[in-house]
Amino acid sequence: MQHFDPTQAGPLRDVRVLDLSRLVAGNMLSLQLADFGADVIKIEREGRGDDLRSWREAGQPIYWKIYGRNKRSLVLDLKSGEGLATLRRLVRHAHVLIENFVPGGLEKMGLAPEALHQINPRLVIARVSGWGQTGPYSHKPGFGTLVEAMSGFAHLNGFADRPPVLPPLALADMIAGVYGAAGVLTALRVAERDGVGQIVDLSLFEPIFSVIASEAAKHQLTGRPTERSGNQSSHTAPRNVYACGDGQFIALSGSMQSMAMRILDTIGRPELKEDPRFIDNDARVRHRDELDAIIGGFLAARSRDESLALFEAAGVTAGPVCTAGELLTHPYALGREAIVQMEDADMGSVPMHNVVPRLSASPGGLRRPAPAVGEHTAEILAELDHLDAQHD
Repeated sequence: MQHFDPTQAGPLRDVRVLDLSRLVAGNMLSLQLADFGADVIKIEREGRGDDLRSWREAGQPIYWKIYGRNKRSLVLDLKSGEGLATLRRLVRHAHVLIENFVPGGLEKMGLAPEALHQINPRLVIARVSGWGQTGPYSHKPGFGTLVEAMSGFAHLNGFADRPPVLPPLALADMIAGVYGAAGVLTALRVAERDGVGQIVDLSLFEPIFSVIASEAAKHQLTGRPTERSGNQSSHTAPRNVYACGDGQFIALSGSMQSMAMRILDTIGRPELKEDPRFIDNDARVRHRDELDAIIGGFLAARSRDESLALFEAAGVTAGPVCTAGELLTHPYALGREAIVQMEDADMGSVPMHNVVPRLSASPGGLRRPAPAVGEHTAEILAELDHLDAQHD
């Protein structure tokens, strides 16, 4: 069991972030900064707080406990003059502001980027929206589900004889959050060097499209429509998930010629290396169903552990299909400390991902659990009075 350590100071310890966002993308963005020491102040509504708090499993706010960690909570009523005045005071001392209102939301509050930069010319403003601040869809609200559908991801995901499949998690939001953190850090570097703040215009659409952009290029350059291929790949074979004799599954990839040949040796079919159907990658992709049937037959006669032992001994790139529950006790996850069990006053031990990525000289850390709504309001307002006095 590990405990949060409030004394840890990460490389971003001098960066103050005002996070006005709700739900996933903004919280994922601010989490990347918070994990490396930034002082992330979640500005929340009285009572309900961030909508991510309402995503519950068995009555527990599990999502908030993980993605709200390392942050402080300040309650402000941004519909009141007093709340807006306090926000403007905070902006004066901040380095980053994150928001995910429908485009135009900040402007309606009298907080257009121009107004914010009058208060603080060095401020980096991350504006998260479904479709971006410009373009024909900029006025539309956009949740990740809509983006995952329109981006081409859902059409690509799943099996050819079944409907498109949405991801079972907030994939577009998560990818956007990581991209957003990179954008904010880049803009902070410019502000540090040139003294000029700017807007980071982050749509949910563009980040997830960026990871499947090759599909659009393939369509235009080859004339072939994108087709769902399940767990197979349209550009390399063998690549699939295979059932073992004990009902467990293995994922296997032979994306290099030498690895594909090694797989054929390991399953006891070296003669197939000279078979015209499997002699090179292009041939294997054309005959991937036949190749999968051969590999599948080999694995169906063996347990997952037996199969993995054979592949590991031969240096074959194969691995188990694990459940999240299995990972909690998996030797890799434990040995790498990819998952850490953190003590939480409300829920006891909460497993969560460790800080990503790992820096050798200036690592991030887990400093504080996800806050209750408004937990740090008095503390932050007292600090604000002190900052104002210093500034004046």
